[in-house]
Order: sequence, then structure tokens, then C-alpha cells
Amino acid sequence: MASHDQSFKAGEAKGQTQEKSNQMMSNIGDKAQGAKDKTAHTAQAAKDKTQQAAQAAKENVKSTQS
Repeated sequence: MASHDQSFKAGEAKGQTQEKSNQMMSNIGDKAQGAKDKTAHTAQAAKDKTQQAAQAAKENVKSTQS
């Protein structure tokens, strides 16, 4: 049978391991959110650039038809 001290140390180690795991998962979640935000920003910038190019092409066609 484990002594009280051994049980305490085992519980303490388990708690520390759980806390470390929680911190790692939080960090991973933060990094994932950052990547998601960056991807959304990049996609929006690409969309804006495409719309600007389409508008410029449209205006160019209009000016050549006049």
C-alpha cells in the first residue's frame, strides 16, 4: 500500500501534468486562431484585389467603346 506521502506526490504530479497539458492546448488554440485570422485577412485582401482588377477592366472596356 502506498504511503500518504507517495499518494500526495502522485496526485501532485498528475495535477502538474494536467496543468501543463491545459497550457499547451491553450497555446495551440491561440496559434490556430492566429492562423485562421491571418488566412481570413489574406483571403479578404485577395478578394479586394480581384474586385479592383475587375472594376479596372470594366472601366477600360467602357473607355475603349466610347
